[in-house]
Amino acid sequence: MKRLFLLLSLVLLPLLNGCSHNLFNVPEERFADQVKVLGVAPIFVDGDSDIRYPQKDELIALVNMQNRLRERDLIRSIKNTNSFYTVTLLDNDPQKLFKELFYRRERRDDAGIQYNKYFWKTDELTKLINKNSLDALMLVVVSGITRPEKITSSNLMESLETDYNHLIMTAQIVDRTGTILWEYPNFRTRILSFPALLNLQYPDFDEARANMSPKIEVKFKTLDGIKRALDKRRHDLLMRETGDAELYTDQFDEIRSLLQVDRDQKAGQKPNQEPPKERKP
Repeated sequence: MKRLFLLLSLVLLPLLNGCSHNLFNVPEERFADQVKVLGVAPIFVDGDSDIRYPQKDELIALVNMQNRLRERDLIRSIKNTNSFYTVTLLDNDPQKLFKELFYRRERRDDAGIQYNKYFWKTDELTKLINKNSLDALMLVVVSGITRPEKITSSNLMESLETDYNHLIMTAQIVDRTGTILWEYPNFRTRILSFPALLNLQYPDFDEARANMSPKIEVKFKTLDGIKRALDKRRHDLLMRETGDAELYTDQFDEIRSLLQVDRDQKAGQKPNQEPPKERKP
């Protein structure tokens, strides 16, 4: 079913993109003119967010490691939008950089979408963007949040709707003044969607059935199970295993779908026709 939905999305996406709508927090033409050189910070983990996992330190270490393995895939995905002249990954320690830039987080519930919104220190952002000669910087954060979800058993006979602890991925593109030019989740889409990176919990239907208990316990997945889930490879339409990690690639696909800038139309040329002008230090 998931692969069928993906296939339909690929077929319908060009039709949907044909309808004019702006997915940016500023006019699309302004974004296209302003952001030609995009920097991408290493993927952050917000360890002080709502992560309730019993072995929290081990989980954070695991996710940090997974993030580092997938950052090049994120860069490739953004480059494939052909929306920027240059996309570059900053060579900074993610934990140290997050502490330097982080100002505050705010749990939000917008249009039924629950997520963590981040705010950054403007002075530190300005220094970082200027130092790397960037037009704007993308900041991607993996954080924890507890939100409701309905999960159905494998035999489709039972379900449990309750609060589960999730890992989610959010992203923003900010300029040197701290203005958020674009963000994910994105509330400018016609159909709002914000899937979690990973649900850390599951309802134990089998144990309740075995004990003839009406109460279904919600348990945390094991670290090994979480690692296997994060390592799981995506399969193509012919069921062949690819080199892409499924959960991360799904998130990157969501981000990429919201980052398409029609520079041919806005600027009258393709991104690779003219390199950005060199900035003076």
